[in-house]
Amino acid sequence: MPIPLVNSIASWFLKKRFHQIDLFLKYPNEVQNELLFSLLNIAKDTEIGKKYDFASIKSYETFSKRIPVSAYEDIQDVIEKSRQGTQNIFWPTPIKWFAKSSGTTNAKSKFIPVSFESLEDCHYAAGKDLLCMYLNNNENSQLFTGKSLRLGGSKELYKENGTAFGDLSAILIDNMPFWAEFSSTPSNKVSLMSDWEHKMQAIVDETINENVTSLAGVPSWMLVLLNNVLETTGKQNILDIWPNLEVYFHGGVSFVPYMNQYKSILPRKNFKYYEIYNASEGFFAIQDQNNSSELLLMLDYGIFYEFIDMSTYGTPQEKIIPLNKVEKNVNYAVIITTNAGLWRYKIGDTIRFTSLNPYRIKVSGRTKHHINVFGEELIIENAEDALKDVCKKTNAEIIDYTAAPIFMKGKEKGAHEWLIEFKTPPNDINSFNKLLDASLQSLNSDYEAKRYNNITLNVPKIHIARPQLFYDWLKEKDKLGGQHKIPRLSNSRDYLDELLKLNN
Repeated sequence: MPIPLVNSIASWFLKKRFHQIDLFLKYPNEVQNELLFSLLNIAKDTEIGKKYDFASIKSYETFSKRIPVSAYEDIQDVIEKSRQGTQNIFWPTPIKWFAKSSGTTNAKSKFIPVSFESLEDCHYAAGKDLLCMYLNNNENSQLFTGKSLRLGGSKELYKENGTAFGDLSAILIDNMPFWAEFSSTPSNKVSLMSDWEHKMQAIVDETINENVTSLAGVPSWMLVLLNNVLETTGKQNILDIWPNLEVYFHGGVSFVPYMNQYKSILPRKNFKYYEIYNASEGFFAIQDQNNSSELLLMLDYGIFYEFIDMSTYGTPQEKIIPLNKVEKNVNYAVIITTNAGLWRYKIGDTIRFTSLNPYRIKVSGRTKHHINVFGEELIIENAEDALKDVCKKTNAEIIDYTAAPIFMKGKEKGAHEWLIEFKTPPNDINSFNKLLDASLQSLNSDYEAKRYNNITLNVPKIHIARPQLFYDWLKEKDKLGGQHKIPRLSNSRDYLDELLKLNN
């Protein structure tokens, strides 16, 4: 198809969709409210709908009082029942797919229900919106002259009891319309390969001769792939292989630790990076501006949002609020009600709002992935901003890291212990440590208070990880590729002790 024609078709879709986006930009709370009652009405005759009498719920207040907030453990039994083939439990249309997710490297897997509605009206709709926003901001884009290199999870779809489970990316690829494969690389056959290491080489072999114009995937694993591409071709940078490459659509983990490495292998000043915020449970937010780290919260994908201020999370003072009650720069845990039958479900992520008109956010971390053993409330966002600052000052580059507490013993103070794998280590690790401590204090007043005169916390302790330590650890746990992530911060020492043992 000629490019001008493709661009004009895209432009038509763009204008049509922007009218709908404009609606939730102008009337966000009305759109969310209408969506909530639509979900309740659709599911009123399901088992859960009858249990909580959805039909009689006429206000948000009734909804919030009547339906309990749940974590995965609370609904695991009904999800297992649904996986065995029982329908109409929490959503009226058949649930055929379950996205297998661990979220972290915990051994226990989660099976998140994926309905036809969530596929079409959330995940696929978001993919179209992402392209629409990108094209709207970059009128001279040549995106459609080539292919998108997508890097999905490495698990196959396993079918049982009439239902299927696998990585969300595998479910999305498996259900894509046939024409979508023509604009993507590698082929579905290679994308769905289960052996991660064989798959990586197969992707390299299949894509190096394609005209790739965009990349899509998790930053940590995409970096592994791109370095494999350079190694196979003997080229110095990725643009020598794909000269028409113009944008990388990324999500899944923070991009901050990887930014400098990407800039070194994609040395083009106007190269674009577009962030998305999605998970097995849904697609939540999209970067809608060039060169921005803020994400527009998408309010019409069949997801109703609620939030818990993290300063009260898990305490008797915990308070749950809808979108119209949020404030800027407060760290919130996210609760969702969805068109796949998740009702007031804690997804485990934390965000903060950078704007309330429109509602734009930054992902700040995970509810379980912070260190608050001594009242320091250290979150992933603090850690990554501090590491970025210190790397800039010391010309160091980081591949991966994790941190955990050193617990108090008798009169001994506590501390934080870090394990960092460097691509380019600093000349002086002690200087790096002092700068990291100072940067964390400047970013987090609670941490600063606990560090004041070593009142509660001593100076952090840093270990340098051997090359490929984190990769080997994930491989040992059969968790290479896809959405599998290194747990950055933890209140326990379980991950750190395992890694330190492997490091030695």
